Amino acid sequence: MTVAVAVENAVKTFGTQQALAGISLDVEPGELVALLGPSGSGKTTLLRVVAGLEQLDSGRVILDGADASTVPVRYRGIGFVFQHYALFRHMNVADNIAYGLRSRPRATRPSEGDIAKRVESLLALVQLAGYGARYPAQLSGGQRQRVALARALAIEPKVLLLDEPFGALDALVRKELRAWLRHLHEQTGHTTLFVTHDQEEALELADRVVVMSKGRIEQVGTPDDVYDRPSTPDVFGFMGESSRIPVEVKDGVVRAEGQIIATAMERVADGPAVLFARPHDITVALAGTPGAEGIVKAYRRHGAIRRLELVVGGAHVEADVAPTAKVPEAGKVSVRFDRGRLFPASGPGVDCRPPASHQVGEYAI
Repeated sequence: MTVAVAVENAVKTFGTQQALAGISLDVEPGELVALLGPSGSGKTTLLRVVAGLEQLDSGRVILDGADASTVPVRYRGIGFVFQHYALFRHMNVADNIAYGLRSRPRATRPSEGDIAKRVESLLALVQLAGYGARYPAQLSGGQRQRVALARALAIEPKVLLLDEPFGALDALVRKELRAWLRHLHEQTGHTTLFVTHDQEEALELADRVVVMSKGRIEQVGTPDDVYDRPSTPDVFGFMGESSRIPVEVKDGVVRAEGQIIATAMERVADGPAVLFARPHDITVALAGTPGAEGIVKAYRRHGAIRRLELVVGGAHVEADVAPTAKVPEAGKVSVRFDRGRLFPASGPGVDCRPPASHQVGEYAI
């Protein structure tokens, strides 16, 4: 059974630090939601509040339509998976998975036969059939995390909570487990919240992403929403790599140190603003082609592309080009901001496009 989760006006303070500053959030039954943000943003505190591991100073936690704020942890129907597995080293895999079932009061405890069947079923589900007799020390990090997830699922939770589930694993194993977890979620359909500081992980896994900063929710939306249409500078700066360019806006024209670099696609107030652009949304060409003037300061390999470090309008800008791009490794170039997001000093952010003067001619790239 999947249930809805709601947090209403959640406030939590540790000493003088406010970890949650009046947060409200609704999670639909069967939804996979990522809590994303830098360290200290409040995401793990929010997860622990839902689990009942932390009590709110004020506000409520609603599970399946009922106020669960004062319900003890063991009665909330929560499965919790920690970053560092928290497996019992002296127990084999099967006993670790069965622990929650065997800890139930006698009246609700399944028989040993039923527990054994449940364990075997879960081992198959997490692709560890035949591993029941092994001990945690005999498993890889990825296998231990699968055991931890099977243990959380063993109690048939209403809600599954994952706190940085892949944070202790190397990059290749994390990538494999992300795909596996998404497939597992589609099989089981649990209402799931998971904490991560990895933007790629959140975008790949989640139905919706909750971006947090300083104890507040900055934006909630689909992966496309938060990446393509960030609502605040903090969200844009956190969601993927980006360049931040101080600019002046007049009559919708965006200038950096007098250079015209973009045009606002919606009406925006005149005055100071900040333009954000991602490396893959910037075109770099030989000097003399349409665009703003830039100076290449560094040129290095960055995976399948080359990453240029530029100065444009007095600001540091990073742009991606193909390894075969006909651009110099130092000196002057032309730069076009094909896409960007403008955040005025007041008001919402708006999309930007290249000015008409930058759209003429072919780019040598």
